[in-house]
Amino acid sequence: MKKYCIFHNNDILLKTECDGSCHLPHDTQLMKSIPPSADAMTVEMPDDDTQYITYPTLVSHLPDSTYQWCDLRGSYYKLSATAYKTAGKCKELNHWNENTHYCGRCGSTMEFSSSISKKCTGCGHEVWPLLATAIIVLIHKGDQVLLVHARNFKRDFYGCVAGFVETGETLEEAVRREVKEETGIAIKNIRYFSSQPWPFPCGLMIGFNADYDAGEIKLQEEELEFGNWFGKDNLPNLPEKLSIARQLIDHWLDEQ
Repeated sequence: MKKYCIFHNNDILLKTECDGSCHLPHDTQLMKSIPPSADAMTVEMPDDDTQYITYPTLVSHLPDSTYQWCDLRGSYYKLSATAYKTAGKCKELNHWNENTHYCGRCGSTMEFSSSISKKCTGCGHEVWPLLATAIIVLIHKGDQVLLVHARNFKRDFYGCVAGFVETGETLEEAVRREVKEETGIAIKNIRYFSSQPWPFPCGLMIGFNADYDAGEIKLQEEELEFGNWFGKDNLPNLPEKLSIARQLIDHWLDEQ
């Protein structure tokens, strides 16, 4: 079977059933309607025999009323977990494809050499999709946790300290550095929690728990607007369920 992950800007095309449920479309009419100019890719997922055809489109026209455009983040609440993860991977590959038409060494045209690699037609330089690796950490102090509001948050929720891993450092070193830089405190007992693909546009979030060690909160004002210790009875607005930040916080709440 073939299914389609078609994107218009940040929206993905979904098929809606009579009961209101949504899924990735697999209609044959979509196969016939792929524009000749579409930069379509075939994407495969582990343990899944389905072929996913993905491409971006400038056309927002819907085939009929059973289809809808949905923001990729919003599709988390409409698709199955597997379908949402597939959509995220397709979005990341589209982003990579759109940004690797030409060689970064010599400027010649790049062509696919496999389903997830390209080779320069001039100098032979080969590239693969790159991930921006970031850490995110929930810091514990007794029965409280440190939650922060970053300046780039578009809503008024509080999340966890996070930042990108720098060249030459371990994940644990990145956790300590980011916490020190952004909050001024020292931490200990860093513990891996889980990881999460973050296709906005091409990230990998690696989650940790850690314990407060020393210091007073002094926020890095360029990055963080607010931050404080919170207990379960005085929590601020929390991140959406789709984020690993919320998973970290919910796991802590379950243990209280």
